[in-house]
Amino acid sequence: MTTGITIYGCGPDEAALFRELAPRFGVVPTITRAPVNEANAQLAAGNRCVSVSHRTPITNSVLRALGRAGVAYISTRSIGRNHIDVDYANRVGLSVGNTAYSPDSVADYTVMLMLMAIRNARSTVRRTDVHDYRLHEVRGKELRDLTVGVVGTGRIGTAVVDRLRGFGCRILAHDSRLTLDLDEVLRLSDIVTLHAPLTADTHHLLDRRRIERMRHGAFVINTGRGPLLDTEALVTALESGRLGGAALDVVEGEEGIFYADRRNSPIDNKTLLRLHELPNVLISPHTAYCTDHALRDTVENSLTNCLAFESGDQHG
Repeated sequence: MTTGITIYGCGPDEAALFRELAPRFGVVPTITRAPVNEANAQLAAGNRCVSVSHRTPITNSVLRALGRAGVAYISTRSIGRNHIDVDYANRVGLSVGNTAYSPDSVADYTVMLMLMAIRNARSTVRRTDVHDYRLHEVRGKELRDLTVGVVGTGRIGTAVVDRLRGFGCRILAHDSRLTLDLDEVLRLSDIVTLHAPLTADTHHLLDRRRIERMRHGAFVINTGRGPLLDTEALVTALESGRLGGAALDVVEGEEGIFYADRRNSPIDNKTLLRLHELPNVLISPHTAYCTDHALRDTVENSLTNCLAFESGDQHG
């Protein structure tokens, strides 16, 4: 029996991979570039499984529309599921699963951001772009001389730790299972990198109180989720010189801004605009995961999730 899956919010590179790999798994894909919404939920009619992108929040009304179309399983092409109200989905009869992909994409990018932050890369590149070849007023730092606090030691956090060992820096790790207190990690670390999942308990994990306890001149790296950081408190600490800098691949309120060309349209996220004005802040648009290897992993796991659900082996 052939299994069908409807794939929403599918870019050209993803679509090409789904068309290449789906036949190998015995799955027939229905592909649309549009994100899932109430109007196009009927594209899933006849398929119990859908695949969705993390780039667009999925409202409860969309979940109900998918349920009416006969959908029973939603596989998000991301590790995080915070763009879906999973409890509500379960209440209306929908199971929600995520897709794992190689942690190396985010781990590599995280270390790159650390190096860029401590070597003043943003200011240096901007100067060079306008043919100003003077050296930066502040000398860079070497990782081997620093202490790095890794907050969250799941697959990605662990991969970051593995990479950092090669630089010879001191590494401190914290997660909910470890005894090393978060406040102690913050007090001792020159760089703090965030890899905890976003939950009600980790929202603003680095709040104003904890940011104030960080080492003076420390750097913050976030490739996890924007709301792990109290961004307003971060901006205040950066503007005052309390912190040395930040490199952020994710930002609170990025929805509707990241993944779009906003050069000629206003941005109403005032905190993001303040971050852009700071010379010691580097921002990228939630792209750490975006490698060819991770994409193939994501597409393959979306298909295997669907097959596992249909066979009764549900993921969640």
